Amino acid sequence: MFTKSDITRQAIIEKSAPIFNTKGYSATTMSDILLATGLTKGGVYGNFESKDQIAIEAFEHSIGKLLEALRFKIKKENTAKDKLFAILSFYKNYSISPLTAGGCPLLNTAIESDDNLPFLKIKAQKALDELLGGLSLIIRKGIESKEFRDDLDAQKEATLIFSVIQGGLMMSKLTDNPKILNGLLENLKATISTQYLR
Repeated sequence: MFTKSDITRQAIIEKSAPIFNTKGYSATTMSDILLATGLTKGGVYGNFESKDQIAIEAFEHSIGKLLEALRFKIKKENTAKDKLFAILSFYKNYSISPLTAGGCPLLNTAIESDDNLPFLKIKAQKALDELLGGLSLIIRKGIESKEFRDDLDAQKEATLIFSVIQGGLMMSKLTDNPKILNGLLENLKATISTQYLR
């Protein structure tokens, strides 16, 4: 049973997440959070010790939504190839139609937290490890089931796939051109179809 405090806390996280993801940590003010939640400072600080704590939980909320949506798409598929294709399909048009306002929470947080926000960088690193680990696992299972070539390096291929997705996402966002990301996703599909399968 959720208490009133639990519900308020969750509402603060959910309403703050798109603000942090759109404006970034540094540009997001407590006034933004108060405006979005309709709470007083006391109402927010009664549930969180600091802006840092809200930012951490807002990032975890956004990345959790992304991971849950990815898992949902992946679980519907049976073969390793189709699971990889489901991931690529998930990211189609992501630069203009992201799951959370502002774009990819991992990309946004990784860029902003690189040098000056170690508490967020740690969270972004953990999310990256989870996403890469999931990709690598799919490829390893494809190798084990004899669907994929046994000379593939699962970790290397997972890193390549994710780097192309994130790089394409960054370029599409920067140029307001979703075709860049979508074209790279099609290239990845072709690579998987022609170079991964036995």
